[in-house]
Amino acid sequence: MGVLNVTPDSFSDGGLYFDQEKAIARALELAEEGADIIDVGGESSRPGSDPIPENEELRRVIPVISELKKKTRAFISIDTTKAEVAEAAIDAGADMVNDISALRFDSRMASLIAQKDIPAVLMHMKGSPKDMQDNPHYDDVVGEVKAFLRERIRAAQSCGIKKEKIIVDPGIGFGKRFEDNLALINRLQELADLDQPLLIGASRKSFIGRILNLPPQERVEGTIASAILSILHGAHILRVHDVKAVKRAILVAESIADDGSTSPSGESPEEKINYVC
Repeated sequence: MGVLNVTPDSFSDGGLYFDQEKAIARALELAEEGADIIDVGGESSRPGSDPIPENEELRRVIPVISELKKKTRAFISIDTTKAEVAEAAIDAGADMVNDISALRFDSRMASLIAQKDIPAVLMHMKGSPKDMQDNPHYDDVVGEVKAFLRERIRAAQSCGIKKEKIIVDPGIGFGKRFEDNLALINRLQELADLDQPLLIGASRKSFIGRILNLPPQERVEGTIASAILSILHGAHILRVHDVKAVKRAILVAESIADDGSTSPSGESPEEKINYVC
């Protein structure tokens, strides 16, 4: 899943693709680099950020999605917590919804996704982007995140969203301390019995910056390390800014893990990979 922030203020690439033509060009570049999903977002969710009006979010993302639907075969995801934005995006060609609130911020979101019968990402977040990093605390971050996601899966299904359409995300960097992010990736396999595909969005996050003492644009190697460990521990989808670098690194890691051999079906290691990045 390639990140496309059509925003002036996202933590890593805010402003780079705020222009519609630049956003479309970047999305096509991500697809060329190997992204199977383009995640289009028009509202920053960096720590401390404020929500923007629906009409502004619509103005940012709908023209981009409409053009991308004509120009790429990659799946298009709309990254939003607003049902009105999600509905307009789906009508414009979006194939799935990535909701960082796990359907909690807009009461219409669950019924919309059920009606449209499309996949949805449900993410754990403590609080909202505005206050999520105001002294978050957990006694057992993995257990608490798992319980939250289990409850949101049940809530989604109760609203008519099919089980096979649900993807879960533990929310790296969303209301988490440094040690919480490390624990979630290191113990990701403990979320396996949720029995849903797992998405990890660790790309360029602040915990990597703290380890390397580097700004977001220089955290590619740290992103690659977290991506490989996430895959080894059970992740199915990686949400990343640096698609080419991450995908190449994982192809090598997979080939080494398979001793470079082909599978019994004759597939090459690349063909055998069962995740999306």
